[in-house]
Order: sequence, then C-alpha cells, then structure tokens
Amino acid sequence: MIAEDSVLLRSGLEHLLADAGFEVTASVPDAEQLLRSVGAAPPDVVVADVRMPPTHTDEGLRAALVIRERWPAVAVLVLSQYVEERYATDLLAGRTRGLGYLLKDRVADVDSFVEALRRVAGGGTALDPEVVSQLFARSRRPDPGLTPREREVLALMAEGRSNAGIAEAMVVGEGAVEKHVTGIFAKLALPTGATDHRRVLAVLHYLEGS
Repeated sequence: MIAEDSVLLRSGLEHLLADAGFEVTASVPDAEQLLRSVGAAPPDVVVADVRMPPTHTDEGLRAALVIRERWPAVAVLVLSQYVEERYATDLLAGRTRGLGYLLKDRVADVDSFVEALRRVAGGGTALDPEVVSQLFARSRRPDPGLTPREREVLALMAEGRSNAGIAEAMVVGEGAVEKHVTGIFAKLALPTGATDHRRVLAVLHYLEGS
C-alpha cells in the first residue's frame, strides 16, 4: 500500500513495485485515506511519505505510528525528502521489527530500494545510511569506547544488514564481522544473540538520548 501526495512519484512507485513483483493493493494521496485503506484491508507493508496534506509536516509519520499501534503485523517503510532526526527517533522509540526509514533519493537505486522494502516486509529493519550518520553524530550518550571498525559495523547494522552483508560492504570475512558484533554487544552491555531485534537494540542503546 502506497501513500504519497505527489502524483508522479506515487505513479512511479506503483510501476516500480509492480515490476519488482509486489502487488499494490492501494495507492492514496494522504494519511487519512491511508488509515482508512489499512483498516479496510491491512497490507503486508506500507510505503508512506513523511510529509503529506493538509499541512505537509508530519502527517505521514503520525499515520505510520498509528499503523504500528493498531495493526502491528503491518510493516512500514517511510520516505523523507530530507534527514528529519525527530521523525526517525519517534519511529525508533517503539518496536523496530518491520520498520524502515529511507530518503527519497534511495528510490532511484531501484535494486537497493526493493531489497530494503523486502527486508522490511519480512520483519527486518532498513535505516538510511545518512539518517544513521546524523543520529550517530548527535548522540549524547557517553562514548562506550567503540573502535572505528566497530562504529562502522554498528552503522551497517542500523541499516539492517546481515553479517554477510556487512562483510561484503567492508570487504572482510564474516568471522571478523562476528568478532566486531560481539565486541559491540559487550561494550554496550547487551547480551550477545543472533536475532535482528538484539542488533537493533544495540543501535538504539547507543543512540539513546540523541
């Protein structure tokens, strides 16, 4: 289900997702219609713009938060024109399963966008690298002593990448990534574990107070 007030972008998303094998069950121009549509027939995943009519401020975000509360089985991927940290932290304050926050520019990289959407629809997390970077820069938590490599791994974890994906991005072996992940959990005083939830908890723990 797509919610985007720009007719051109909404139409473009419809065609892009249909070509990628998604079934677009509804495509609406505002948050009010989005909530009505989700209530009538909850989709697997919603793609929503942060800013929509009537005020073009945070209607899409507020709708996303309502969806997360009322229909927890529906995954949500929000799109934003700019990095809006308050909106990102509002979303991340709750459950992180089936959640994504990407800049609209990422849609141009069709393969990466589709991969991120599939990950979110499957219960994973996808955070834009630029959002992660700015949240890290503004974090007011005391530095837990992460090494530069551990910070790089943590940022890639925040984007929702698996150990294999992190290893590919950093051009290292998966064993090295696993070692860094273990070190991150230890320094953040989080128990080690293989679940995506624990990985996102590590990111949120570090960013707490941003």
